[in-house]
Amino acid sequence: MNNKVLFVDDEVNVLDALKRQHRKKFKITTALSGAEALRIVREKGPFAVLVSDMRMPEMNGVQLLAKVKEIAPDTVRMMLTGNADQETAIQAVNEGSIFRFFTKPCPPELLENGIKGALEQYRLITAEKELLNKTLSGSIKVLTDILSMVNPAAFSRANRIKSYVREMAIMLKLPGLWQFQIAALLSQIGCVTLPSETLEKMYKGIKIDDDERLMFQSHPAAGARLLANISRFELISRMIGLQLKNYKDFDPPANSQEKLVQAGAQILRIVLDYDELSFQGCEHEYACELLARREGEYNPRLLEVLKKLEEENIEKIHKRLDVIDLKPGMIVDQDIISTNGLLLAVKGQEVSFPVIERLRNFSATVGVQEPFQVTIVNKQRKLHQALKTIV
Repeated sequence: MNNKVLFVDDEVNVLDALKRQHRKKFKITTALSGAEALRIVREKGPFAVLVSDMRMPEMNGVQLLAKVKEIAPDTVRMMLTGNADQETAIQAVNEGSIFRFFTKPCPPELLENGIKGALEQYRLITAEKELLNKTLSGSIKVLTDILSMVNPAAFSRANRIKSYVREMAIMLKLPGLWQFQIAALLSQIGCVTLPSETLEKMYKGIKIDDDERLMFQSHPAAGARLLANISRFELISRMIGLQLKNYKDFDPPANSQEKLVQAGAQILRIVLDYDELSFQGCEHEYACELLARREGEYNPRLLEVLKKLEEENIEKIHKRLDVIDLKPGMIVDQDIISTNGLLLAVKGQEVSFPVIERLRNFSATVGVQEPFQVTIVNKQRKLHQALKTIV
């Protein structure tokens, strides 16, 4: 458990006394100024608790605690000051969001109990965050695993586009990278409502009828509805719901959140269409040229970013394997079919543990047409250059 405590005061004798009194109970670090404290927080953190004096030169305690709140929001903040007027207390609470306010001289036992309470508060904060992160990542894995088994073609497509979306978001310096990554991974989750035959036709460029086209166009809305009630997925669900919308049909974003939603939706649109052309055999330059001809469908700046997308020299090893030899990360080079004609994995699909488990179960019962060809890829695509802004 993290029991690191940072005391900040501009008087050396005060810090020495605090260190003597509490070093056996807590891991103590001291700083003689706000600037030094911020440097220590950045370089030696995370600290569970920070206790600051109020009156210090250049940066007072309230200013320090407000900055710490920005750079280390999980650190529990307290004030220990001889300046105990009401205004100071109000500022400390409102601007520094402090956990406890102590006045000098403070009995060691009282301060010790306050620090213990702050440590428990820190434990609760970090435990809740860890639980949320694990729950979030676990939920995403369950959803993608279900998609990989129910509709391998849709899973394969989402898996192919995730690196494009991630790299574009990074190079465009868009905030909230995790939201773009999850939007890519779950962009096809609504396809669980579609017949696999319809998806296969779409991805292979085979002509579909009007009813099938309407069904396909409904999958983003279905995916958005599935995700809308998940905590912290509000923007992600909206990105997914708008992934087929033409760039020309977007209104100017009203705020920063709307800007993120539009950026995510527009990136998904251009990357998904690029992937469709690439999957059908188009080379990079020709695929970009075809997209550029579709006036009004894509954000022009994103199209410029896409044109700069190149592949490094990728080492590819092609092998013919049986199900028993499959490893996660391999790419399927051909459709994998059961002996009774059921599609189990599609060409271009990245192999995951659930896919392997499913194939092994079919191999042991119904049977699988094997061996089949896979590719082992040792390097990833790289986005060499990109524009800095997107509106």
